[in-house]
Amino acid sequence: LDMSILRRSCLFLRRVPMRTLTTALPTVDLRSDTVTKPSRDMLEYALTVDIGDDVYGEDPTVLELQEYMASICGKEAALYVPTGTMANLAAILAHCHGRASEIIVGQQSHICLWEGGNVSEIGSIFCRQVEEDPRNAQFDLQTVRDNTRKDIDDHWPDTKVLCLENTHNMLGGIALSPEYIKEIGTLCHEELDMAVHMDGARLMNALVSQNLDPASVLAAVDSVSICFSKALGAPLGSVLVGSAETVRLAKRARKRLGGGMRQSGIVAAMGLYAMKHNVQRLVDDHCRAQRLATELLRHGFRVMHDGKLDTNICYFHLPEDTSISVHEFCERLQRDYGIQIGGGYSSGGQLIRAVTHYHITDEDIDRAIEAMVHLSKC
Repeated sequence: LDMSILRRSCLFLRRVPMRTLTTALPTVDLRSDTVTKPSRDMLEYALTVDIGDDVYGEDPTVLELQEYMASICGKEAALYVPTGTMANLAAILAHCHGRASEIIVGQQSHICLWEGGNVSEIGSIFCRQVEEDPRNAQFDLQTVRDNTRKDIDDHWPDTKVLCLENTHNMLGGIALSPEYIKEIGTLCHEELDMAVHMDGARLMNALVSQNLDPASVLAAVDSVSICFSKALGAPLGSVLVGSAETVRLAKRARKRLGGGMRQSGIVAAMGLYAMKHNVQRLVDDHCRAQRLATELLRHGFRVMHDGKLDTNICYFHLPEDTSISVHEFCERLQRDYGIQIGGGYSSGGQLIRAVTHYHITDEDIDRAIEAMVHLSKC
């Protein structure tokens, strides 16, 4: 061994920036489970299906997906739409078919924070924001009563629907308790005379974490949106499930929102494949997210819910004694280590999020933990 060559190599390595050394490493993308790409098996399955014009109601694969989703959810009908945001909006427009309507939504909900204010802008529907309990994402029942108004006073809008989110993104991927869902459904239906809509973009994560079937959980709600393009791995698409009348009105809303698609069976097939092949494996995502949370907590990071996760979303703050900013932390994770995460969500821009999905391996979690712990000590 030529020691002079070895010494020159070592000197070279000291001068080379970390980003140069890590460019060959594959990116570990923990920003969201929306970054998933369809597997080869999913793509090949989509090439085998029959398609037609869905606006005419003639795409057999879309019809199969809708019938399957309605069946497993214990509802009368379903409607395939391009996005989860459209599914939520179409549902709310269906429930608030008349004028002077309002809905009750959580202050930290996706509908409230991340859907462009579309309920008010497009639907002319007032959003009554109610605080969720950060420990379990639940509304206080008396607070719901106090914020419900009916069409008996000239000054009031008519509260038509209460919106739940399951799992709850901003509160750390919480899976709503089935007992709570039943309780809030009973309150809305029997006492307050209003519908319950569930934003169930990640509902399958909740069901897997609780070992429950969809129909038993959804018996207490009137409509639910379910997304195929998050941890389930389809490239796009969501479904709205509910009564035949709710879906009829939502289909009219879908047309007004520009969501009528033609030969959409090609992508609907990927949603169908995802439901039949990618649900039970979500437990792997949950285990990896939990391991990340446990290790970050052990190294001084402040992890939401004391590091006890329900599903695949891990929110955390940097250790109190670190000197690195959130912006620099996220930037250097990507630049120097090939780790992508989301930073600056709330809490004064100090909250950081990591989300696991089927592209993330045990080795990726190891890389992420090592990199985050190292940077936190800078």
